[in-house]
Amino acid sequence: MMTAPAVFGQKATSPTIGFPPNYGKKAQKDVPRPKLVVGMVVDQMRWDFLYRYYDRYTNDGFKRLINEGFSCENTMIPYTPTITACGHTCAYTGSVPAIHGIIGNNWYSRDLKRSVYCTEDTLATAVGGSDAAGRMSPRNMLTTTITDELRLATNFRSKVVGIAIKDRGAILPAGHSANAAYWFDGTTGNFMTSNYYMTSLPAWAQAFNRLGLPAKYLSKPWNTLYPVETYTQSTADDKPYEGRFRGQQNSAFPHELAGTMGNSFGLLSSTPFGNTFTLEFAKQALEGHQLGKGPVTDFLAVSLSSTDYVGHQHGPNSVETEDTYLRLDKDLGDFFKFLDQKVGKGNWLFFITADHGVAHVPGFLEENRINNGLWDDAAMVKALNAGIEKEFGFAKAITASYNYQFTLDINGLDKAGKLADVKKYILRESMKWPGIANVVDLHNMASTTLPEPQKFMMTNGFNAQRSGDIMVILQPGWLDGGKTGTTHGLWNPYDAHIPLVWMGWGVKPGKTNRTTHMTDIAPTVAAMLRIQMPNGTVGSVIQEVTK
Repeated sequence: MMTAPAVFGQKATSPTIGFPPNYGKKAQKDVPRPKLVVGMVVDQMRWDFLYRYYDRYTNDGFKRLINEGFSCENTMIPYTPTITACGHTCAYTGSVPAIHGIIGNNWYSRDLKRSVYCTEDTLATAVGGSDAAGRMSPRNMLTTTITDELRLATNFRSKVVGIAIKDRGAILPAGHSANAAYWFDGTTGNFMTSNYYMTSLPAWAQAFNRLGLPAKYLSKPWNTLYPVETYTQSTADDKPYEGRFRGQQNSAFPHELAGTMGNSFGLLSSTPFGNTFTLEFAKQALEGHQLGKGPVTDFLAVSLSSTDYVGHQHGPNSVETEDTYLRLDKDLGDFFKFLDQKVGKGNWLFFITADHGVAHVPGFLEENRINNGLWDDAAMVKALNAGIEKEFGFAKAITASYNYQFTLDINGLDKAGKLADVKKYILRESMKWPGIANVVDLHNMASTTLPEPQKFMMTNGFNAQRSGDIMVILQPGWLDGGKTGTTHGLWNPYDAHIPLVWMGWGVKPGKTNRTTHMTDIAPTVAAMLRIQMPNGTVGSVIQEVTK
């Protein structure tokens, strides 16, 4: 019998020539895959929220995730700025803004000479909602998503649906080839879509909208789920640095919602009931689209947006944020039970992550003697432009400021022979402003002295066609905002350290503390489904999850 030749340094192998790889073995009928993948992005969820309120969580929600699932404890965002649209896109593309092109919620277009919204589409029209809210699609995203790749892998037999209160939270994860993406129209109180996906809302979605749930949620005050004195992980209920609901004299519970919304239902987004509402719609979408019922794997992408609105208004140490997560815990437990019943326990693969974290409210840091401050980008741009005009005779050299980046009139400055000198002026004068840690010429990062991970993150966040020219790095604890509430967008761990927990089909309980990245999510899902990863992927498979 002929044997395969030995490779230098290895022993000769057993006979293989002329025999198929599985010769003598019973062939597996099908490649094992789950019936359904559910991806969930909790907008603005810091990693520590998994554990900060752990003692108060029920056994069916976050505790089920942590105890039954596999947690990647040190998952980081590998780019900056850490902003909503970027995060949703990166989680599903396995890529970074430098490649997929979604560099912020908005950016300045040199060609159009105006701000561009991440999912705007002048060719799209509204379906089931107000006109302006419906001119949306994923066309600005330059790469495929894991949801696109699932559709491609099954010759478009797999069904993909995206759902969120925010249009960008539904559209970008669902990808280019989704069957549907639905988002909330605060004007009408309905879930809607655009003609990019369909010409009319399905009957089940119309029936859901007729229930009028937003009005019902807003008809009652938002009070704490438990006695307010038990919220010991939070600051005092009424703090001057928290934002207030319209008409309220302070920031304390209960929050009267009825009569404060005017002619809009958008206020629902700023309460935990927005998450409840989203998950109720997700259940109806699962049944309406018959997800998990076909011969191939389907995908449901859900983003919970209300955590972001609550966090921006009240901050991560507020009673409002704690109450929102305690209520979300119950909603998740209910949603998991629904998946068990409708898809079958062990038949669905679930992952939960966040698009970004959030900084502490500056007033809270001040109260506790921790470095903090507010940066006013508009004031800085105004002063720099005035200085440039005085010194160089060039008006409005900085044309826009988005995402901690200044866009310059490159062509005009270059034609006037003043580009290099104006850049040097901006870099020099910017460092004189309070709270500025560094200022970087994004076109010259290779020769700029920056510590890691700042340089790595800035490189990944810089898209040559869409990004600005000069980027500002703030000192830790500083942010671009007002005297109440907080925001995100920086390289710091409070904005960049996010949860990532896997549960369900093919997942064994456990955790890893090694560094993983948001961009590892899509290639890991691809490996588990045994399909191609998205076409701009830079992340790696998290092997501990796939074993």
